[in-house]
Amino acid sequence: MPDLLDAIEIETAPSPTAAVVWMHGLGADGHDFEPIVPELRLPARLPVRFVFPHAPLRPVTINQGHVMRAWYDIRALAGARREDEAGVRQSARQIEALVERERQHGIAPGRIVLAGFSQGGAMALHVGLRYAERLAGVMALSCYLPLADVLAAEAAPANRDVPIFWAHGVHDPMIPLAMAELGRRLVAGLGYPIEWHQYAIPHSVSPEEIADVARWLGRVLGA
Repeated sequence: MPDLLDAIEIETAPSPTAAVVWMHGLGADGHDFEPIVPELRLPARLPVRFVFPHAPLRPVTINQGHVMRAWYDIRALAGARREDEAGVRQSARQIEALVERERQHGIAPGRIVLAGFSQGGAMALHVGLRYAERLAGVMALSCYLPLADVLAAEAAPANRDVPIFWAHGVHDPMIPLAMAELGRRLVAGLGYPIEWHQYAIPHSVSPEEIADVARWLGRVLGA
């Protein structure tokens, strides 16, 4: 079992019956999406523990090797091997350890959502589609599909029908919409059910998107 990542935890009500493990983007930290919890306005009958882990500190090639919080190194802005495979897989093990901790708290995988923004969304997709037991859902915001060429071989049968909320900004200068759509077509081609949204925003989230996320969470967690 890898060392547990430090994380911020927010419970919307006592005795949570569901959990959302939400990964931040490159160079941010677990505080980045803290403010979104009250904005979701989840009903009191759905007590949720939000877990916002801090990614490890590592040098990032595209940022001149500067050390920052990152789930994996990014070696180039394009290409099939733009992401650091070893880093992706190491972070995947650390995220799975957080899921295991939620299980030890009494929350079954079917009540756990993996979520993330940008690089964190890429990790949510990577882990969620490979996790051995059925999850409640996967939320992928403003991201792309990492290690896309091996997904078909590595996908877990248990999550072949996991609900996926995938959203992207039309004006995203960091991860072009076409890059997200490429991953979406591949995942949809494997038969996964995807709820796709796009918004007239850059590399960010909007009030409309937050409202859509809240509705989707309520659905997959049975609010």
